Amino acid sequence: MINVTKTFLPPIEEYTGWVQKAFDKFWLTNRGELVLLLEQKLKEYLGVDWIAITNNGTVPLQIAVKLLGKRGEIITTPFSFVATTSSIVWENCTPVFVDIHPEFLTIDETKIEAAITEKTTCILATHVFGNPCDVDAIERIAKKHNLKVIYDAAHCFGVNYNGKSVFNYGDISTCSFHATKIFHTG
Repeated sequence: MINVTKTFLPPIEEYTGWVQKAFDKFWLTNRGELVLLLEQKLKEYLGVDWIAITNNGTVPLQIAVKLLGKRGEIITTPFSFVATTSSIVWENCTPVFVDIHPEFLTIDETKIEAAITEKTTCILATHVFGNPCDVDAIERIAKKHNLKVIYDAAHCFGVNYNGKSVFNYGDISTCSFHATKIFHTG
């Protein structure tokens, strides 16, 4: 059984060793040595070229929407953490909800095109419980309609599709290290 409400903790000695490194450097935040090391290890593990760690999973969603949303309509799923929709609204865009696939619980790619209007700028889809969205179909739709694609990939950390990390799909993929996610940290 995988308990999604109980945080996995490493041996205390291992954890305090890492904390001691931060204390020894007097650098806890703002692109410190341990943040840079984590980014490098994540790039290697996920097979991606670029990563920027932020303070939570909402901020990268907001950054992605600010960069790509252009104050337009963003097609998204209602089945996601509130940060997905609130990031759209916060960045002065309009969420347009498309229902989910009944088996995979991800956005139903067969319903996306019907929701596209002249104001649509992006698709923001959430990978759910280890199930990636149909990235091939979403990519075809985005190319056909000249749309950008943002993925909330927090529930698919470590998941590969066609031999590469799901983080390599879309224009931007975001993640969260919250305690209820597959990979978490503090």
